[in-house]
Amino acid sequence: MGRSLAPADYEGLRNARILENQARLASLGLQKTIHELRSLSSPAKPVRARPTKVCSIGPLRRSERLRGKPDSRSASAPVRRSDRSKRKFAADAKMEKGEISHLRRSNRFKRVAAESMPKQPAASDSSNRSSESSLEGSGHEEGGEVWFTGSKSIRPANKPLLKLQGLEYQLSPDASSRRCNSKGRGSVYDPVFGISCHFCRQKKLCGEEDCKRCSHLDMDEPCIGKTDCSVCHSALGVFCRACLKVRYGEEIEEVRENKDWMCPHCVEATGSNPYWICNSSICLKKRNRAPTGIAVYRAREMGYKSVAHLLMDELRRAAKCRR
Repeated sequence: MGRSLAPADYEGLRNARILENQARLASLGLQKTIHELRSLSSPAKPVRARPTKVCSIGPLRRSERLRGKPDSRSASAPVRRSDRSKRKFAADAKMEKGEISHLRRSNRFKRVAAESMPKQPAASDSSNRSSESSLEGSGHEEGGEVWFTGSKSIRPANKPLLKLQGLEYQLSPDASSRRCNSKGRGSVYDPVFGISCHFCRQKKLCGEEDCKRCSHLDMDEPCIGKTDCSVCHSALGVFCRACLKVRYGEEIEEVRENKDWMCPHCVEATGSNPYWICNSSICLKKRNRAPTGIAVYRAREMGYKSVAHLLMDELRRAAKCRR
């Protein structure tokens, strides 16, 4: 093998080759050509002269309001306003002059105002009251509304007030044939005549064969397939047959016969059965608890009658641990 070059010899050889290449480029005139090409590809940018800020030595400029002087604009000059502001000021001016006798209100506020005013119904109107009014709220929305009849008695939640303006409704043959297919929750969804269950929130006609309300749409009869709390008579106590059995371990026939049956909310309020709570997803979220989901299989495997009995035992054990 040949002898390796020392660092000094390598540097000398490298410098000699660089000088030789530069001389060859100079003899060919390529150095000038490279410089011209670079000047054409990237022209020099002009240098901008930065403006100098001239500071005035005079007094500061202030608005007339800060200087305590009156506005220089003429008092008669119109003020520029948007169309919405123009309508508002025009309405305020008419109200001051007494030209407007009433405010514009929505139909919902009109109904509330009309219902809150005392009325003196005639004797002939009391007989026709059951066939008037409209398809307004059927009394089974969330929030626990209660309906009052002419005698000021509380209307059951499974018999919500539904006035039809003299119109007659009837189920289609297909809906009538399918209504009793599912006795637990019903098979026919009806947004008008259906009563919503507090747990499953399905607004269906019940699947009971002898229910006059759901079979003949008779609004003067209660739905025997939905429960009604004897205390609150609200939507919080409305449960279908399936939810009542699975979630609370009760039968609809027993509840129907028990005139003093109370919903889980009223049971908790009275304290008659400690740790017996409503286990719907809405009520559990209000307690900052996660909804149980389909917990009936876990409850039955553990030997509990329903999901409510499982939760009652869990709450009782948690209370003992806190002590």
